[in-house]
Amino acid sequence: MAEYLGGYARMLAEVSHTGRRPTRTELGERGALGERAAEAGHSLRALVRGHLAATRSAWPDGARGSSVGGVLAAVELAVDAFAEGYERAQRLAVRQEEAARREFIDDLLYGRSDLGRLAERAERFGLVLSHAHAVAVAQGPEAFVDTAPVTRRVESALIARFSGRRILLTTKNGKLICIAPGDQEEVLTRFAEQVRATPDCGRVAIGRPRQGPGGVVQSYEEALSTLELAERLGLDEPVVRAADLLVYPVLLRDRQAMTDLVLSALGPLRKARGGAEPLLRTLEAYFESGCRAAEAARRLALSVRALTYRLERVHQLTGNDPADPLHRYTLQTAAIGARLLGWPAREL
Repeated sequence: MAEYLGGYARMLAEVSHTGRRPTRTELGERGALGERAAEAGHSLRALVRGHLAATRSAWPDGARGSSVGGVLAAVELAVDAFAEGYERAQRLAVRQEEAARREFIDDLLYGRSDLGRLAERAERFGLVLSHAHAVAVAQGPEAFVDTAPVTRRVESALIARFSGRRILLTTKNGKLICIAPGDQEEVLTRFAEQVRATPDCGRVAIGRPRQGPGGVVQSYEEALSTLELAERLGLDEPVVRAADLLVYPVLLRDRQAMTDLVLSALGPLRKARGGAEPLLRTLEAYFESGCRAAEAARRLALSVRALTYRLERVHQLTGNDPADPLHRYTLQTAAIGARLLGWPAREL
């Protein structure tokens, strides 16, 4: 403690004897000592207590009246300058830590840093990149930011529930991201529950666990792709898992072949009154209801007779009968492809 009280007793003695105020240089020295104390990791409470103890020890004998007031004013200025320096160093440390964290997050999620160096830095933030990790990504009607109440609430809930786990919560491009060990699915499930408890929240996508230093960015990119895929498919599920939608990227792997299938199998629907959209929606509802006409009609707010008429119209225009198993597979695959490609709203 004496290291951070250097010159303090002498200053009080001079103030008491001469009645002068602490000089700007002396106050600057107190501020610099405060910065050094903060950088050394000392507690401000202990440092203030040390100043008060030093004040009591150095209190001038016979001080009274205006002399007492001058000494107390000097103590106030000196401690205030010291605390200001301490807080300045603390703010700088917080900014530097946040900058280092943000740089690490960017490198981690973009996969643009040396993997060995990235793994070393990861331990500072609680991750062991040699293990498998999975990533969940949440999006909402408004962008998520680190300082938002919802971000803090979700983070507090996860820490309270999984305080001993290696979890990293952050934001990126307006999305809330949770990185967890690949064998701890309950963490990401809890994350999704907490995010979904937020009013007007959007959707949460969970990537598959991936191994090694590059596993985080792979799972993250998969979660992002799953969000986009769920949006294009118009899925109602608030939480979607990449593992459950693996068939769709396969269908899109040969985009030209899928385009040919959509135009060949469904292109004739554009000749229908009202265009292809109503009949395409009818096919989707029919397939999603397990090919049960009554259930599909209910979903579309149609009579069963009207639905049956639409299915017959599809058969007439395309030559593919939705009731025939082989034709059904062709039509269903084409309908999925149309949703993925944005047809018929977008020309292929």
